[in-house]
Amino acid sequence: MSNEILIYESENNLIEVQLDTELETLWLNLRQISDLFERDKSVISRHLRNIFKDNELEKAAVVAKNATTAADGKIYQVDYYNLDAIISVGYRVNSKKGTQFRQWATARIKEHLIQGYTLNEQRLCQHQQQLKQLEQTLSLFQQNVIDQANLPEAQGLVKVIADYAHTFVLLNQYDSEKLPTTDFDEDIRYQINYEEARDAIALLVKDLIAKGEATELVGNEKDDSFAGVLGSVVQSFGGEYLYPSIEAQAAHLLYFIIKNHPFNDGNKRIGAFMFIWFLQRNKHHLKKSGELKINDNALAAIALLVAQSDPAQKELMIHLIMNLIR
Repeated sequence: MSNEILIYESENNLIEVQLDTELETLWLNLRQISDLFERDKSVISRHLRNIFKDNELEKAAVVAKNATTAADGKIYQVDYYNLDAIISVGYRVNSKKGTQFRQWATARIKEHLIQGYTLNEQRLCQHQQQLKQLEQTLSLFQQNVIDQANLPEAQGLVKVIADYAHTFVLLNQYDSEKLPTTDFDEDIRYQINYEEARDAIALLVKDLIAKGEATELVGNEKDDSFAGVLGSVVQSFGGEYLYPSIEAQAAHLLYFIIKNHPFNDGNKRIGAFMFIWFLQRNKHHLKKSGELKINDNALAAIALLVAQSDPAQKELMIHLIMNLIR
């Protein structure tokens, strides 16, 4: 039952009405119906019993129980009756008041449905614009692939687009709220922490320098923003992770490191490294077949795609990455 409350002003009092836009109805309890029609509760109860006895309405379809806290602080299960039941009672006790309430209720339900539709239309328009931006980004990368076909990143992007075409189809099917949000792995075995992450990055940088692929600037923190990134990834509320799955934490880790630039140099490489490192620690980096979910070239391409994406595309990019490692 919806918790949204409307106020109906009758001739002699104000009545709180629970709106239920999902079922397109309103709910009142016995006392409220009694106040509405200015009849004793025993009279209202008798009419309701007769309505159900005569099979005018099916009780299970028009009655819902709702937990209510009484004045004594105890919680009771109270019967609430929907608009059909309220109007049926109204015809028996006071048809004029029943008609007035029906007209008011119908107008309020219609009003809220229109408002909800308008909000959905606005949200759809917004997501379509984000999708268009993402598609433009992909087109740009595809053009770069043509111009730089010999680069590993370009080859990796071709593989991402080819192997994960279904993900982009999912994006086209509607908006980010409609992308798959279930069947992600919420068995987070490892919670990333600053000290272990720093040690892992230090080993990465040492290896890169030994190979002549990095300078001393790589991995140097500009400020406290890297610790902030890790804190954001594992933040919780009420004992529950804000990002409750391995996929969600990994995707945000990759995105935040690349976009927030917490290091003087090497943010894309470090972001990609930490992404895979986190997946490995959570035993989530391999497919069931034993293959890597994301190979080196594909990982470089994804990191490049995130780096070049518009910040307005953040949710789309996060959902995309989550679906790639589902």
